[in-house]
Amino acid sequence: MKTYFRLLGFARPLSNFIAPFVLTSVVAAFFAVMNLALLGPLLDVLFGQAKGNEPVSNNFIIAFLEHFIKQQTKQEALKWVCGLVVVSVLLSNVFKYFSVRLLENFKANLVARLRQAIFNKTLYLHLGYFSDERKGNLISKIISDVQEVENSIAQTFSAALKESFLLVAYIIYLFNTSAKLTFFALLVIPVSGGFISFLVKKMRKDAGEGQKRLGNLLSVIDEAFGGMRIVKGFVAEKFIEKKFEVENKGYQNAIFSLAKKRELSSPFSETMGVLVVSMILLYGGGLVLAGTSELSAAAFVSYLAIFSQVMRPAKEISNAFSNSQRGIIAGQRVLDVIDIEPDLKDKSNAIVIKTFESSIDFVNVEFAYNPEREILKNVSFKLQKGKTIALVGSSGGGKSTIADLVPRFYDVTKGQILIDGINIQDYSQNSLRNLIGLVTQEAILFNDTIENNIAFGSGASQEEIINAAKVANAHDFILQQTDGYKTKIGDRGTKLSGGQRQRISIARAILKNPPILILDEATSALDTESEKLVQDALSKLMQNRTTLVIAHRLSTIQHADEILVIQDGKIIENGNHETLLNLKDGFYRRLATMQQ
Repeated sequence: MKTYFRLLGFARPLSNFIAPFVLTSVVAAFFAVMNLALLGPLLDVLFGQAKGNEPVSNNFIIAFLEHFIKQQTKQEALKWVCGLVVVSVLLSNVFKYFSVRLLENFKANLVARLRQAIFNKTLYLHLGYFSDERKGNLISKIISDVQEVENSIAQTFSAALKESFLLVAYIIYLFNTSAKLTFFALLVIPVSGGFISFLVKKMRKDAGEGQKRLGNLLSVIDEAFGGMRIVKGFVAEKFIEKKFEVENKGYQNAIFSLAKKRELSSPFSETMGVLVVSMILLYGGGLVLAGTSELSAAAFVSYLAIFSQVMRPAKEISNAFSNSQRGIIAGQRVLDVIDIEPDLKDKSNAIVIKTFESSIDFVNVEFAYNPEREILKNVSFKLQKGKTIALVGSSGGGKSTIADLVPRFYDVTKGQILIDGINIQDYSQNSLRNLIGLVTQEAILFNDTIENNIAFGSGASQEEIINAAKVANAHDFILQQTDGYKTKIGDRGTKLSGGQRQRISIARAILKNPPILILDEATSALDTESEKLVQDALSKLMQNRTTLVIAHRLSTIQHADEILVIQDGKIIENGNHETLLNLKDGFYRRLATMQQ
């Protein structure tokens, strides 16, 4: 129940919702009972039993109506009763409509806040989380799990309030009419409640398995659609088809198992209800026929009519709590993400760095993604302001890890990284990253217009965007697009070539105008012509900036002020291009020879 009430808390402020919802639901329930309660006086009128010596109902309102009706002729009494029935039904439905409107607003508010909360949380989680978590599973939590909360948790809350009011109103009327019959009838509730509780426990496991399988399904879909070129190229359709089939079948089995148990609650409750009504009819009807009942025939029929309606809200409540298991499991998955404590946090007195003045220093830096695998080992170097340091070496040696540590995407395991003599962990993350521009091997673009991809959250003017595109050698090809800078480039920029995408990402970095620049294999995936254009754009970008470059093609880093050769997480060689070429049996020299 802790999870349940915590999820409801996202619809805050609940006080703005509960008071009007309770009021409209209570009034709707009152008139719903009145609709059937008026059946007794109506039967009295029709069958000529509304006489002064007849016993009056125990219910104050019905007793008053019966007394009023007895003062009228039959025709007038019939008109009054029919009019009251119409008014009662109308008012019941009007207030029911208002309560449903309030409920829908409550549900929409809850879902919007919950989805916003989990999305906001994921935006500020460390990069390591996204390496460990399957993207499809995360999307499933944001979309499907939150939707499940709406479908079940919010619906349960509705049943717990609205249907409970109706159930209580019915029971109060029944007790007021005949306490003996009502005590006899309510013996079914503990039996039904025990059975429903047993089913609920059984359904939790199936609900958890179903949500897990759904996350796996979305992961398979995301990977298949995102890598469709590879799927086609390797004729792997059957492999992906089988992978999807396994997860789809698992989801089917989990949902079917859950449905079997869930749907059992409704027929059980209905059967028990009919059984009790039959027993009341047998017992109470016998008393009426024998003339020993406290109720008249009309009052007994009215009692039966209202009791038959008691099972409907009772069944709605039991069904809602049965269905809530999927919502509770889904909600817990969402809350698990919201409760994650990020590995990287700003200190309470974090420094806001506004300018870069002197150098970036790696001091005896060590790093490991997990204790079993050490990536960097005692790495030390200094990058002076305005200089360029290039990192080269075999794949997996730790070059990209060094680049990721500068903007503090991860924290070092040992040692420290200093900017202007201060540990970067003492700076606020946002202010630190505002000083750094990134251009990666894969140009990360968004399904939006070219101008929005260049501006990307900066609020830059059209003139500034165009100037950045010109420096990045992108302006000419942008003007050739269908809608120029307003052209939408598709998912991940698929409507553009690799070189065009890379120049857009360079324009984005130019617009940011950062003092520190990190280039991670920015030209390795390009053809010769595109590489020339991109390299020229990068040269313009690097002017008067402090730059850390990762490159496999040594031709792109020959003019770097210093080159660090990284092997197995260590710096094994360092110097400029000429110095490293002159090292006999040097690793850099071997790389240069192979590339030539």
